[in-house]
Amino acid sequence: MIPDRRGVRVVGDVHGDAKAFAAALATDLFVIQLGDLVDYGPNSGRVLAMAFEMLDTQRGLFLLGNHDHKLARALAGQEVRMDAHLAATLSQLDPNMRLRASAEFARAPAWLVQGPRVFVHGGFHTGMLEEAPPAMPIGRVGGVLSRALYGEPTGRTQPDGYPERSLRWVDRIPHGLTVYCGHDRRSTDGRPYIRHGMLGGTAVFLDTGAGKGGHLSWIDLPPIDTKG
Repeated sequence: MIPDRRGVRVVGDVHGDAKAFAAALATDLFVIQLGDLVDYGPNSGRVLAMAFEMLDTQRGLFLLGNHDHKLARALAGQEVRMDAHLAATLSQLDPNMRLRASAEFARAPAWLVQGPRVFVHGGFHTGMLEEAPPAMPIGRVGGVLSRALYGEPTGRTQPDGYPERSLRWVDRIPHGLTVYCGHDRRSTDGRPYIRHGMLGGTAVFLDTGAGKGGHLSWIDLPPIDTKG
């Protein structure tokens, strides 16, 4: 799915920030967007339109994020927690866009492996190195797919009402492997947050708050030859 021997631009959570996403797409590199295209920001509909154009022109792809999965469930008529952000996203989608979104979310991979790189929305699981991502289910998810979408919850709730998530999975990343992910806004300085694990692997967190009062971040990576 990622063109061989081509540089990659890895883009963090967009969350409806169309202006920033347009800037991220202004590149000759192949774009990998890490999921959570929608909600929070003002232009989720426009962001989806740009993401679908990116697919149509084969300039890049996006992974499935938990907010994208929630939108897909809502579009399928499943019972979801309807908050103001999801309601605003739904209000921006005409019938054709709803159909396209349902189809593309169903096809979007939950993770991708390219040589020593793993791209995923929520968090890493060693199973990602052994199996291809499954087709997106409509409903609750578990196992490796749950880690891909939601990271690793501790079972506790933070003061802001959101689930507390652990970074223990970083210590399970094998030596020499780098995981590029979003989902958790871990940065304290506006730059992508880099964390090294006990086995010698690395996690790079690219969510720096786009659509939530922060900004959109991306990292450009050189090409690698996965066939050589």
